This record gives sequence, structure tokens and C-alpha cells, in this order.
Amino acid sequence: MTTRILPAVGDPDAARSVTTLLGQLPDAEPLPPVGDSTSLLDLLARLAAESLDELPEVVLVHERIGPVPALEVVRDIALRFPAVGVVLVTVDAGPGLYSAAMDSGARGLIGLPLSYEELAQRVQSAAAWSTGVRRHLGHAGELVAGPGGTVVTVSGAKGGVGTTVTAVQLALAARASGRTVALVDLDLQAGDVASYLDVQFRRSVADLAQISDISPRVLQDALFAHPTGVGLLLAPAEGERGEDVGDRAVRQIVSALRGRHEVVIVDCGTLMTGGNAAAIEMADTTVLVTTPDVVAVRAAKRMVRMWDRLQIRKAEETVTVVNRHTRSTEIQPPLIERITGTKVARATVPAGFKELQPVIDAGRMQDLEAKSAVKQALWSLAGELGLVRAPEETGAAKTGRFRGDRGSLGLRRGRAR
Repeated sequence: MTTRILPAVGDPDAARSVTTLLGQLPDAEPLPPVGDSTSLLDLLARLAAESLDELPEVVLVHERIGPVPALEVVRDIALRFPAVGVVLVTVDAGPGLYSAAMDSGARGLIGLPLSYEELAQRVQSAAAWSTGVRRHLGHAGELVAGPGGTVVTVSGAKGGVGTTVTAVQLALAARASGRTVALVDLDLQAGDVASYLDVQFRRSVADLAQISDISPRVLQDALFAHPTGVGLLLAPAEGERGEDVGDRAVRQIVSALRGRHEVVIVDCGTLMTGGNAAAIEMADTTVLVTTPDVVAVRAAKRMVRMWDRLQIRKAEETVTVVNRHTRSTEIQPPLIERITGTKVARATVPAGFKELQPVIDAGRMQDLEAKSAVKQALWSLAGELGLVRAPEETGAAKTGRFRGDRGSLGLRRGRAR
């Protein structure tokens, strides 16, 4: 049987060396190397969306893969694509790293410089394990073929543009269509999701930050079960505790939520931290909220450029939502699209201060009336982003509340395009 091997190596010289040696293995089919963690996970997700059988049996993760640390890449692959055998390639082949790699889900570790014998042995072992898992899954393979739930981050170009309202309504729309939904508040120092939904809580995202292995029980204890059915993971009441929530913690938390919910909405606020940068890099879709004024659009452009410099999100992979839109303003969506280089959503959100103010003051965002123009626009956006079930899957859609067409933006990372 032919073993498909996907090398993930950031250094071009190392990639050539690994590919050359792989070509010498019997019954091996080396795939073109992938140079960074984002491209690697995107490729695996596209293959998984087609079929479990399309995934390579073995993925070699070089220690210099970047921008995400190699062990975190290993963990992400093990969680999202459990039928793939992952092997870590590293200079440090000592017992400490070996133990950490196994804990992350690796099926083996290969020391550098590479030797033919060790490479053949580790690849063969990982391939045999992968084949056994796929045989065991049988017809249930489709249950693990996808990358887990859809993760959508919502960020604001600047303060006051409607970021949290957008995040909350997207979560409510997805839940109303029958999906399991988690809403995470990563605006760590000024998060208002709890206030918008009238929640008194004890546990927050900061309580998960120091836990090395988030079990389903631990995750469930940290989530607030809101009456709407949305699971809430809230920002800490004490803003200074937000400093404890770093990029490593966020990657683990988002991965755990993705494995247990069909939709994960992350409110990232307007300030960039290591934690919300990690969430944006992991997301299937990144939403950037702006208003149609010069200051906000300039801020949106700065935000997009910063994401590009940090190599966490390209402009063309970002969906910009125009809030408080009117036909009379000089700055219209096509102009915002040209200025920012992003994809502007078809659904624009009208200004609705009078209809929003009572529910915001009462902390009852879930009670916003169905006839509200703001709610209709944001629920249409949820459909456009593919967060609601297709019309044939849910009676709610048959009422016409979900007007967007599923996944129409075609920008969801890690999902079928």
C-alpha cells in the first residue's frame, strides 16, 4: 500500500532534504511540502472536507514550521484530524521533548540530522497506526473527516462600532437554527458579553488559562449555560486577569470548544493581544466590524495591515461588516472594500439606536424583536457566513428569517470552499 506523506517544513533547504529522503522510502508518495502552519491546516481541512480517504496517512512537522510552535501544530492536527499520524522532526530528541510530543498527540519523533533508517521506521509506524484507525472507523469516518466546528472571530476596527452586538447576534442566530454554539469573550479587559446578556458568573476564560489539558468536564464547568442555549465563556470580571490568557491558552481553549460545538463565535474586541491574535489565526472566518466614516475605515485598514504583518490573516481572507450603514453616506461598501482590500459582506447593518437601546440597557439582547432591522441584517449575515442550517434542515429558515446563502463568501478557513 502506498503511504502518502506530507512534509511541513518552514526552511526551504530543510524541505528539499526531507523530500529527497522521503522519495527513497519504499511505497512512499511524498506530497509537495507546506511551508507554514496556516497553509498546512488549510490544506488538511480542504482534503478532509472532500473525504477522510483524501487525507495523507502521515504528516511530518518540522520544528521550524512557524508561525505557530511545532508542538501546538501537532496538537491541533491530532485534535482536528485524528486519523492522521503526526511525526515531529526536531534537533532535540531528548526524553523531555519526546514526552511533550506524545502528550500533544504525535505518533513519533525523529531527530535531526535525518537518518534513512529512523525516518523509515517512524513513517512506517505512523502509517500503520493511521491505517488501523481508518479501518476501525469504517463508515463512521465521516464523523471525524472534518476539522470540527466552525470558528468565527469578530473584531472591531475601533471602539464603539458594534463588535459585541454583532458577535452576540451571530451566536443567537446560529443557535436559533439548531446548532450547538459557544460564544467566547476575548475582549479581556473590557468585555461586555455578560452585560449584554444579563449574566452573573463566577468562572471565566482566565480560569482555563492555567490548565494544561482541558477535559470536557473542565470545559463544561467553565461555560455558563445561557437560557437561549448558547454556551458562554466570559471575560474575567477583573480586567487585570486578562494578562494570564496568552496565545497558548487561547489555542487550547478554542480547540477544545471547536471539538464540542458546531459554531464558536469569539468576540475579540478592538485591542490586539497575543490571545486574540491566536484566535484570529485559528479562525475559519474573521469578521471585522466598521462604520462608514473616515476614522473607522482608516482604523479598519490599519487593523488589516497589522494582521498581515503578523502573518495571522490576509486582507482577502477577512470579511468586513459595515454597521450603521445609510444610503446617503459618501462612504459606501465598495469603497470600503477597495480601501481595506477585504471582502465586504453583502449584508449591511442599518443604524438602529432606538431599537437597540432598550435591550442593551436591560441586558436582554436576546429579546431584540424579530422585526428589528438590525436583527434581520445580522441574522442575514449569519446565513451569509454559513452559520445557520440550510433551509431544508430547519423550520426556522422556512420562515424567511435566514436570508443569506450558506457559506456564500467562500472565505471560511479550514472548511470546504
